[in-house]
Amino acid sequence: MTAEERRVSQRFQIRLPMIVRWTTNKAVGEALTESRDVSSRGVYFFLPKVIVSGSPIEIVLTLPHEITLAGPVKVRCLGRINRADSDEPGRVGLVAQIDRYEFLRSGENAA
Repeated sequence: MTAEERRVSQRFQIRLPMIVRWTTNKAVGEALTESRDVSSRGVYFFLPKVIVSGSPIEIVLTLPHEITLAGPVKVRCLGRINRADSDEPGRVGLVAQIDRYEFLRSGENAA
């Protein structure tokens, strides 16, 4: 079965700005990036380093007005890294499974 056939939810190729926070062992990291594609259960994005599979992750992404029709909306997603693909030197593609998410109210801190 290919990765395409295993997908339960439809993926949308959309570039959304994201803040990514992760924890591996005793290290904590944070980076600004953007999505390559998004579904209701996961997101694919790029970072300059590998994050170990299974590591907990928090993603805050911004849905633009074109999607919400009500101005930009921030969404906090909590999940885990599923896999990493080495794309090119200094750039790693990461797949994060989204376990839960919440919409942030206007002015609510994303930290």
